[in-house]
Amino acid sequence: MPRPLVLINVVGLTHEMLGPNTPNISRVAADGFAIPMGTVLPAVTCSAQATLLTGSLPREHGIVANGWYWRDISEVLFWRQSNQLVRGERLYDAARKRDPSYSVAKLFWWFNMYADVNWSVTPRPSYPADGRKVMDSYSQPADLKDRLQERLGVFPLFKFWGPAADITSTRWIADATVAVMQEHSPSLTLAYLPHLDYNLQRLGPNDPRIAEDIRAVDAEAGKIIDAARNRGADIVVLSEYAITAVSQPVHINRVLREHGYLVARREKLGWETLDPGASRAFAVADHQVAHVYVRRSEDVASVAELLQKTPGIERVLDRAAQAEFGIDHERSGELVVIAAPESWFTYYFWLDDALAPDYARTVDIHRKPGYDPVELFLDPQLKLPKLRIARRLIQKLLGFRYYMDVIGLDASIVRGSHGRLPTPGWESREAPVFVCSSKAIETNQLAMHEVKAAMLKLQFEGGVAGGK
Repeated sequence: MPRPLVLINVVGLTHEMLGPNTPNISRVAADGFAIPMGTVLPAVTCSAQATLLTGSLPREHGIVANGWYWRDISEVLFWRQSNQLVRGERLYDAARKRDPSYSVAKLFWWFNMYADVNWSVTPRPSYPADGRKVMDSYSQPADLKDRLQERLGVFPLFKFWGPAADITSTRWIADATVAVMQEHSPSLTLAYLPHLDYNLQRLGPNDPRIAEDIRAVDAEAGKIIDAARNRGADIVVLSEYAITAVSQPVHINRVLREHGYLVARREKLGWETLDPGASRAFAVADHQVAHVYVRRSEDVASVAELLQKTPGIERVLDRAAQAEFGIDHERSGELVVIAAPESWFTYYFWLDDALAPDYARTVDIHRKPGYDPVELFLDPQLKLPKLRIARRLIQKLLGFRYYMDVIGLDASIVRGSHGRLPTPGWESREAPVFVCSSKAIETNQLAMHEVKAAMLKLQFEGGVAGGK
């Protein structure tokens, strides 16, 4: 029988943050150990989580970013949720080979839909035909989300991402995790706590106000840690990446457009949209890494040369160079571009803000052809943003279509980003962290793709459980 294991993903946590602001997580480290953990390129949510659970690199599991260009349908799609997109044996698949009774709860980790687990919950709003977005979740079994929402209220989706994102969503996830653990006693519990992601991007990691965010997320992690200790479970706290300070947005698609590679379509309603199928080259921007899709092989070298000369770009990886980082997969761009320190990539492709697409000024993670951290801010140019929001909500309550146009187009307000590999020698600050309650697997270094094997060893061969 494996000992129960609780794995808490505290996004953005670093080894350097452990200390007085993290009494609960530091208590786990005191029982066992804590080290900076090696990461994966790109150091973004979906790629990191797939690497953690499969023990393989993007070239094998196929999750090359949070979103990519789907060449067969000529569309960029971000934040897909089907577990079938991930290739390879998961941690819990390997565990069931050793013990068929092994059970799993997967709470808010990505690629949660249709995962082969016993209990799962993930954000999944409803989209009525009238254009509204209704807060809801998806769960397996289907009634699990109903039981949790009866107890905790509807999952606060608008506190999970967007200008209003705060500790509320993380608190809901922590409480839901404890409830599932107490009711079902899974062999493996996976919990995702996103809170640090918000202000680290809004304010940057050097802002003194981040200390309060660290204390807040530690308190929520502490609820899960206490519940795990009550079960005699081992506890692992880790993160996917570190967020580093940035000051320079790089408009990579504008560069490609200005040089004739990217095509934008003028819509009848007056704005422009990206036309990836017609473009000779365009970028799918994802924090500090961008996949550049080049339609003609004869253009690859010239596009690479152009981008390598662009300020804010550190490296341009062709297929051969991608192999060095384990990201040479069919879903990857012909080129993978890495931002320089202090820089990050926008998805912006228009040259005139008056022609920006309607979704640009909204929170719309699925329609935008790239990641947009500006969604975390209300447009500072709006004189009365709360009044505008109130007006839109009244339209919603009355059943009218509404347009929540409260996001600005000034990317310079973003102060933190991630995706690059850590600077050598700065791992304590620029790398994710790995904290374990047991010394049974203690080590001085651990790569992200080695976590799966370490978890199996801990559960099936490990030493003293973490309920000290």
